[in-house]
Amino acid sequence: MSEAIVEVKGIGKTYEGGVEALREVDLAFPAGKLSTLLGPSGCGKTTLLKIIAGLIPHDAGEVRVKGRKVHGPGPERAFVFQDFALLPWASVLRNVAFGLELRGVAREERERVARRYIDEVGLKGFEERHPSELSGGMKQRVGLARALTVDADIILMDEPFSSVDEQTRRKFQEDLLELLRHRQKTVIFVTHSIEEAAYLSDQIVLLTPRPGTVSRIVRPAVDRSRSPDEIRRDRNYLDTVDDIWGTLRQYV
Repeated sequence: MSEAIVEVKGIGKTYEGGVEALREVDLAFPAGKLSTLLGPSGCGKTTLLKIIAGLIPHDAGEVRVKGRKVHGPGPERAFVFQDFALLPWASVLRNVAFGLELRGVAREERERVARRYIDEVGLKGFEERHPSELSGGMKQRVGLARALTVDADIILMDEPFSSVDEQTRRKFQEDLLELLRHRQKTVIFVTHSIEEAAYLSDQIVLLTPRPGTVSRIVRPAVDRSRSPDEIRRDRNYLDTVDDIWGTLRQYV
């Protein structure tokens, strides 16, 4: 594994009312790799992701990105939300370019960059459409394009494929791996799907039920240079799925 770009040390989080979401979480996320947070509902996966993003505060511990302590959102991190978080009144083009607009990038330049990533995620021709005219899968592609447009080193993805059908989900998984082959991005990914985690991940962090702590870390020995169908039939992939289920079934 490569050097850690994100480090989580002793993170704890308790919400109002005394609900303890996370307790003493220690993790390292390697640069240029896809790491997945996996565990039962309510174990603190999304909470941890938002703490890393700087979107919510933590009560104990610290998060460091490239060695610097995190005190809030930063340009090196981009967040892809489960519920898309698109501007309903804005076109696809403006939604994708919105992060650059907030940074003060000139309109011509930000639209040039946005069009490039709209094309890459398969939405060319939909630049002037609005979110109400898009399917759930297309909205999620807009969210991914927006994250890529700001050229953040770290992409944080909160169950990005949970609202689409199985066929679209598989295509998204394949497209994400293809995008990452051509870009040295670090991805921290949240999912409830063991199969999705095994298919996508270089590192899988298994969390315990609330309060979430690290149960164990799995690093699948899956050769992702092969075709998607070959990967899903691969013995290492299938063994990884069984291994993870062997750990998580005790929490059901």
